[in-house]
Amino acid sequence: EPTVRTELMEQIPPIAIFLQESRPKFPTAFFEYLMPIVVRYLTDVNNQVRKASQEALLILLEQDLVAQSDIENKVCPILLDLSAPDSDDEYKVEAVNIICKMASMLSRTTVEHMLLPRFCELCSDGKLFQVRKICAANFGDICNAVGQEATERLLIPKFFELCSDSVWGMRKACAECFMAVSYTTSPEVRRSKLSPLFISLISDTCRWVRQAAFQSLGPFISTFANPSSAGLYIREDGTLSIRPSAQDVNSSSCQPSNNITLMSSSANDA
Repeated sequence: EPTVRTELMEQIPPIAIFLQESRPKFPTAFFEYLMPIVVRYLTDVNNQVRKASQEALLILLEQDLVAQSDIENKVCPILLDLSAPDSDDEYKVEAVNIICKMASMLSRTTVEHMLLPRFCELCSDGKLFQVRKICAANFGDICNAVGQEATERLLIPKFFELCSDSVWGMRKACAECFMAVSYTTSPEVRRSKLSPLFISLISDTCRWVRQAAFQSLGPFISTFANPSSAGLYIREDGTLSIRPSAQDVNSSSCQPSNNITLMSSSANDA
């Protein structure tokens, strides 16, 4: 019964946390019994069961409860199978979505060696625009996960493809994550390659793309600044922020935090 399997998946994370806290008593219970169930349900015939399994997997990864060997030998191979060119459309969309979400939780080596080649293939998927749309929307997160070298060598060419996609929603998604992509590259790539590319988006024939590009213009320009002098940095949630000086912090004891997001009114006042 699918509802039973769905409910089971929802109980896996708290059980896993309990087993982790009681590991001396149950040293291998999670890896031997629960993890195989999570992996198996990623390919369940019922989409609600698959969704519950995906959510459970992300929670387990976020809590650092999945062993590196299980990630590389069990989880990644399943996702690669589901996102293969000949895979079912629904399974492929789900797989690329979870690949993008889990990239920030895995080691750079694992992402670059196991998931990045498939992500690059999916960016050029000519069959499903939904797959390309997910790739475009999460492009900045993938760049951040693999670092500058892999971004410039493998991802920037794919980003150019997506920025010129025939579907305007793809170009809009690229404009929205442009700052995150730019932040991962070197100043030279930023100047010589990304700047002309951004101009093409800000001059796009679709007004929704142009609007998204104009909204990203300020954040994109900020990536040209020297972080040590400008105090600009990217927070974990992907927003651009400015770190106030020690003098500003000392003179404003009522400041709620040490970070000011540029999109907030306090940043605009500053």
